[in-house]
Amino acid sequence: MKMPYILVVFLFGLIGVDMAAAHEVRPAYLELRETAPETFDVLWKVPAAGEDMRLALYVRLPEGCVNVTEPRGTFIGGAHLERWRIKTSESLRGQSLRIEGLEATMTDALARIEFADGTTWLRRLTPQQPSAIIPAQQTGWSVAGEYLKMGVEHILLGIDHLLFVLALLLIVVGWKRLLATITAFTLAHSVTLAAATLGFVHVPQAPVEALIALSIVFVASEIPRMKTPSPLAGEGRGEGAITLTARAPWIIAFTFGLLHGFGFAGALSEIGLPQGHIPLALLFFNVGVELGQLLFIAAALSFIALLRRVRFRFPRWTTFIPPYAIGSVSMFWVIQRVAAF
Repeated sequence: MKMPYILVVFLFGLIGVDMAAAHEVRPAYLELRETAPETFDVLWKVPAAGEDMRLALYVRLPEGCVNVTEPRGTFIGGAHLERWRIKTSESLRGQSLRIEGLEATMTDALARIEFADGTTWLRRLTPQQPSAIIPAQQTGWSVAGEYLKMGVEHILLGIDHLLFVLALLLIVVGWKRLLATITAFTLAHSVTLAAATLGFVHVPQAPVEALIALSIVFVASEIPRMKTPSPLAGEGRGEGAITLTARAPWIIAFTFGLLHGFGFAGALSEIGLPQGHIPLALLFFNVGVELGQLLFIAAALSFIALLRRVRFRFPRWTTFIPPYAIGSVSMFWVIQRVAAF
């Protein structure tokens, strides 16, 4: 009966890391959109705590940029937004853009420039590299690399998506069933991610986020009903209800995977897709999500394999800690997200 206890150690470590860095890991976002020759509308979004504290991050535009309008700031949804208009004396291409103060944080800043000719430049600035040279033209490979990294980061920082996967790991017995379940989840959220991002389907993001949390509560509630002490360890199910999730976990994974795909699409919609590279960016963002998901599963199973070597038998009641921990955190999210409607 060691497996669930080991999983709860992994679970609380996962939640603890996420909560400890909750405010620092949210990325800042800078957007410049050319509305007339050498004239840009600027949007600057900085993570904030409450309605009076924001990260000390500041945009340092290339020399020759002057403000046409003064920045207007407001606090909205855990972020501070500023908008203003600038005029440049020469092209931004080939010049340097910097986020001052980024090197003193644990967050990144996503910079995006849309030019009047339809081309787009996108770059993720980090504490190690807080500045970048705006190139004459962004290549397909650079777009693919940026969106791949964003996909990996989104899933690894998306604690709700990871808890859903972890709950499935507690339920599914056998590697073939696990592979079928993860494949179903992948196919489902890939479909809705593409459909929503390309504009074929429109859903409000706030209810989607609440339903994603509710989906985790549902899967977590299945675990105590099954009374499964250690499915991945190969031990028996024990005596309990044989639920739909236990009989056909791929059906549950596919159904809720459609919902989680809308959540991924919501994150991608804030970033946008570069004109001229839309299929490539969408593909590699999705590949990044899948890669991050596989990294998490590999880490979870490796952690389990390592700690199973500990020769100690835990009480049977410890097998109920993981589902109740997952369910409690997820139910808190449900209430929090519904209250924010």
